Order: sequence, then structure tokens, then C-alpha cells
Amino acid sequence: MRLLFCFLLFFSTLAHGQSPYILVLGVTQDGGYPQAGCNTPNCLDAWEGRRPPLYVTSLAIVDPQSQQRWLIDATPDFKYQLQLLKTHTKNTSNDLTGIFLTHAHMGHYTGLMHLGREALGVKNVKVYAMPLMQRFLENNGPWSQLVSLKNIDLHPMTDSTWIVLNERIKIQPFTVPHRAEYSETVGFRIRTNNKTFVYIPDIDKWNLWKKDLNDVVRAADYAFIDATFFADGEIPRPMSEVPHPFVSETMKLLEKLPPSERQKVYFTHFNHTNPLLRPETKEFIQTAKEGYQVAKQGQVIEL
Repeated sequence: MRLLFCFLLFFSTLAHGQSPYILVLGVTQDGGYPQAGCNTPNCLDAWEGRRPPLYVTSLAIVDPQSQQRWLIDATPDFKYQLQLLKTHTKNTSNDLTGIFLTHAHMGHYTGLMHLGREALGVKNVKVYAMPLMQRFLENNGPWSQLVSLKNIDLHPMTDSTWIVLNERIKIQPFTVPHRAEYSETVGFRIRTNNKTFVYIPDIDKWNLWKKDLNDVVRAADYAFIDATFFADGEIPRPMSEVPHPFVSETMKLLEKLPPSERQKVYFTHFNHTNPLLRPETKEFIQTAKEGYQVAKQGQVIEL
């Protein structure tokens, strides 16, 4: 009986280690941390080495069984994030099974430049994009060169339509309201046989979305959501110009959820001014006390 128990324990541990997972490759807003031109004490901590720099928000979807690796967004920190992914997966190849793009703001697609002839010079990396995003890449240089030289192979996505990645994982884009200067914006729902993971790094105020965030959280096992700013007045310009939902607003919106639901929420996409970047701040302590999570670079979420 003891031998059988050990065998089952070994088998379950092996299977556990082969489950698909999310690797958090970055957690900051498009400009990163520290941000160019920022000389506030918050940024100086990073410039002067008292805090580590943090990469722009991105995720990897990893399937250890098939050794497939997908990225969500290609950021300005692409080269560092690719190395982080290679180190974590112990797979030193540069192979990516595909890249899913949320939208055409600088932190979410400009890392595609590293796929071109000036850097990796890869061939036919699958890049999944919504219609306006696809047209933007096809019709504007230097991105159009990636298409013409077949560094990237564009694959269209449709709102709310599932894409099967393999027999264990599928992904669904869904449109969200956000500044649409060049393309639409999507979040993603990632589903396995066991878990549902929701990712919304960029969105305008929650009341502009047709969905109720409370319902979105209830229906998921994990919800990584926009936390660009903690509260109004955080930057010296009219914040209506960048109408992300404040973390304080999001917590108020979700306050009636029980603790078991609130703990599903992970805040991400932090501006360099956001006090959630520093765990000693009262805002970070308040957020944790109310039961919410703060996403961490290098974090693993098993699916």
C-alpha cells in the first residue's frame, strides 16, 4: 500500500509539473519602470540601483508537455522578456509558437521590431491581431517590412471567437473600450480544462464597458486587470486624457464581492507613479488588506 501511495504521489507531482501555466514577463505601463525623463524619488530608486527595473506588461503562456510558448504582447522590453522566458523554461531556443497583440499603443506591439532583419531575423512567427491592428501592421512601416519579409505571419482574430492553441489550451479575444487612435483594443480569456484566466491590461473606465466587472471576476479563476494609476491626481496633467480606471475605483466597484472572489484579482500595468510598485506604501498595504493581489514580474500562475 505504501509503495502504491508513493507511486501515485510521484505520478501526481509529475502531472502537476506538466500543466500549462502563465509566466508574468512584466507588470508596468508602456513606458516601463523607471520611465524616460523621470527624476522623481520613485524613479531615482531604480536609476540608482536601490530597486530593480521592471519590464512592460506582458505574459507568456507555456505548455510544458508540448514545449510550446506564446506571448501576449511584444513590448519594448522584448529582448529581456524573451531571455526571462528562455531561462524559466530551460529552453534556450528563440522559438515562439505565436504572439497575441492587444492593441497598437507603444508598450504592446513595438517589440515586434526584434523579429526583423536588424535583430533575430526570424521567419513566419505567427502574430495574432484584430482587423484594425492587422491593417495597421500591414500598411505602416517599419512593421509592414516584417510582413513583406515574412518575419511575421499575421493571423486574424475575431471578437469573442475562441482560438484553439492545442488540446489543452484555448484563447478568446474580447474588445474593450480604450483609446483607438490606431486599432481596437482587446483583453484575453485563456482557458484550460481546469482554469479560466482573464487578462485586461488596458481599458478605459469600467462604466464604459458593457460588461460588469463583478461578473467577469466571478466567472474566472484569475483576473489580471488594468491598474495604471492608483488614484486621481497621480500625474501632472488632466487624467481624463488617460482615462484608465483607478485602482481605488476598481476596489470600490468590487467591494461587495466576498474575499474568495476578491483574491482572484491581480493588479498589473502600473505607471511609474503608482504606489503599488512599492510594497511599503500605505496604498499597497491597503490593497492587500482588502484581499487583492499585486502582480509580480516572474510570477507563475498554473492553469
